[in-house]
Amino acid sequence: MFSFCFGIKGWENGATILEMKHKDSCSGKILDWNKKLKKHLIMDDFQLRSLQSRMKSIISGRNIDDSVDAPIPLTSGIRLQTLNYIVTVELGGRKMTVIVDTGSDLSWVQCQPCKRCYNQQDPVFNPSTSPSYRTVLCSSPTCQSLQSATGNLGVCGSNPPSCNYVVNYGDGSYTRGELGTEHLDLGNSTAVNNFIFGCGRNNQGLFGGASGLVGLGRSSLSLISQTSAMFGGVFSYCLPITETEASGSLVMGGNSSVYKNTTPISYTRMIPNPQLPFYFLNLTGITVGSVAVQAPSFGKDGMMIDSGTVITRLPPSIYQALKDEFVKQFSGFPSAPAFMILDTCFNLSGYQEVEIPNIKMHFEGNAELNVDVTGVFYFVKTDASQVCLAIASLSYENEVGIIGNYQQKNQRVIYDTKGSMLGFAAEACTFD
Repeated sequence: MFSFCFGIKGWENGATILEMKHKDSCSGKILDWNKKLKKHLIMDDFQLRSLQSRMKSIISGRNIDDSVDAPIPLTSGIRLQTLNYIVTVELGGRKMTVIVDTGSDLSWVQCQPCKRCYNQQDPVFNPSTSPSYRTVLCSSPTCQSLQSATGNLGVCGSNPPSCNYVVNYGDGSYTRGELGTEHLDLGNSTAVNNFIFGCGRNNQGLFGGASGLVGLGRSSLSLISQTSAMFGGVFSYCLPITETEASGSLVMGGNSSVYKNTTPISYTRMIPNPQLPFYFLNLTGITVGSVAVQAPSFGKDGMMIDSGTVITRLPPSIYQALKDEFVKQFSGFPSAPAFMILDTCFNLSGYQEVEIPNIKMHFEGNAELNVDVTGVFYFVKTDASQVCLAIASLSYENEVGIIGNYQQKNQRVIYDTKGSMLGFAAEACTFD
């Protein structure tokens, strides 16, 4: 059991570390907390639908028309009004704050001249002023690889015959432009030459004030694939809580000496799926407190792990079993109304301290994700009069489950794409 009091608020050893923050870390005073959280969960539901739609489209074969290890500062993106975590990199010598997403492959930023762009915090990238920018031609093999990275084929532009791309997301967000190559700097002289990215001329949607997105997926166009010769296809992150100034790190490379984990790393294999360039794991069980939840769906279908989805979604049979056991152990506290997708809620405003049952996810190979106390409850009301279990149910049993970033906080999550392994360890996500 966790004892929880309400109000709880580079370069190192040959590794490049980027500071990583949650988007809400610099938001300051929240004038309408309930409205803000409702918007967050609506957008998170859109993210889930986007992933489910993309997976179905890829499977069906349809286009979706719609040498040094490296740690990098990774932070919350709340100040940029985006749901995800952000890092700052340099593209063509210009600083760019971009969303980090393991569920995406193509990295992109907004570019001038922009036909239609949303408001971003940093200046919009202007390729015409960069001597290192090059246009990717539509006849190149790189252009042909767009199908696996985005679900859409590359289209030939004119003067010059550029490779035009389209990425449509399930929430109606999109980016459109042409592929280019540029010098990418991850900090501390960690340079990636001829980095392939999308130069977005027409971009709209729920990207907040970020300059764009960096894709950490598995296709050939992702940052991980493009830097595999430098970092061996290994990266990891530690996602911080959403408090102001809280920050974690994105580590490019497999130098474990830069980790600050407080428990040993436990590894599980990634479930191979040639059709879907995502990260899948075999969830074999869940314990609440010391009780193993019983459900027939464990170990049957792969669960996706994603840094861009907030709330974990479980198949209905697993979620119901988890909910029943959690409510049983968390008895004696008054219930509260459901909030959006969260249907297990409590009124804890009259309590100074409560004991919260520990939730642990078990994976093939005896790997464990011990959910941090900050990832168990979602505070809808700041006075704790509406506090909800931060896990939700999928609509249907045959949908793909997703482990969201809310349950990954204060964990070192290691992706070894070449070894096809993923590791978990507890770590207080702070960046010094």
